[in-house]
Amino acid sequence: MGLLTIGAFAQAAGLTPKALRLYDQVGLLPPAAVDPESGYRLYGPDQLPLARLIAQLRRIGMPLAAIRAVCALEPAAAAEAITAYWQQVTADTAARARLAAFLVDHLSGGGTIVSQANPTLAVRFAAGCDTGLVRDSNEDAAYAGDRLLAVADGMRGPGGAAASAAAIDALKTLELADVPAADLLRMLADAVTEADRTVRGLATDDHQPVTTLTALLRSGSQMALVHIGDTRAYLLRGGELFLLTQDHTWVQTQVDQGRLDPDQATAHPQRAVLVRALGEGQQMEADLALRTALPGDRYLLCSDGLSAVVDRDSLRSALSAATDPEHTVQRLIGLAHAEGAPDNIACVVADMTAG
Repeated sequence: MGLLTIGAFAQAAGLTPKALRLYDQVGLLPPAAVDPESGYRLYGPDQLPLARLIAQLRRIGMPLAAIRAVCALEPAAAAEAITAYWQQVTADTAARARLAAFLVDHLSGGGTIVSQANPTLAVRFAAGCDTGLVRDSNEDAAYAGDRLLAVADGMRGPGGAAASAAAIDALKTLELADVPAADLLRMLADAVTEADRTVRGLATDDHQPVTTLTALLRSGSQMALVHIGDTRAYLLRGGELFLLTQDHTWVQTQVDQGRLDPDQATAHPQRAVLVRALGEGQQMEADLALRTALPGDRYLLCSDGLSAVVDRDSLRSALSAATDPEHTVQRLIGLAHAEGAPDNIACVVADMTAG
């Protein structure tokens, strides 16, 4: 059989021509040949198994960057990678199902599900900031309280420290409020909008300070998460470390689109270039999510002064140690120092315990 046109190949593979053009652009599935006169993409029948695998992985929601990694593996390793991906999807879906049940019950005026999904929790917490070993000033800020956990990383330059402090200060009023679980996201979203206005108000004639912000607001076992920039939130649960946020950086957008390998992104010269931050652009766009905390959970919020230099296994090991939050914060800062601490370091550690 000869080469197939993009339309015929798309039909045989269960894809669309538009999807095939995208996969060609990101180097995931280039055509076997391109007609030099018409520019039409032509595909070989031997490319159908790979195309069908990509189509099936897309149907389960796998992002392009993950598909690229899976397709580069041997079959047994690829199967393990797909299994790990689906286990994470299943865990996230279960958490969303619990949240949906909680919201339905709350809005319906019931109480059974609320009492099951919202157990009494106590929290132990600690926050720490460190200038690092290279910088001569600190633009990071961190806060930890019974209801609010937050870190912010102001862009280096005039106003960076003021921007990060202002962002967290705008959220601190929520610490004093008795926030119903159903109102967590709305109140947090309103506070972040106010934080953005405050940061924009710090502008001078020739400079607009910007800052990242990652925060958790708690009511009982319900945790509202807001995130913008490349500060991060992690959850240690059952010995596994989960990243709860996605970096709003230029390199992460390239990884998401399959244009850049994740390993390349960690050392890319533009890895710190933000595409979203408070004070940045015409309109602020933050990520918001609602989670259910469980006894035994340990949360870490940190700036990239920690996450960019300390690998994930080391973070998991430090967080898994049976030390209190204060000692864990100091341990994490020490790990960044051991890697040269080229940037400011901010981190918050919080443990959820049965009340």
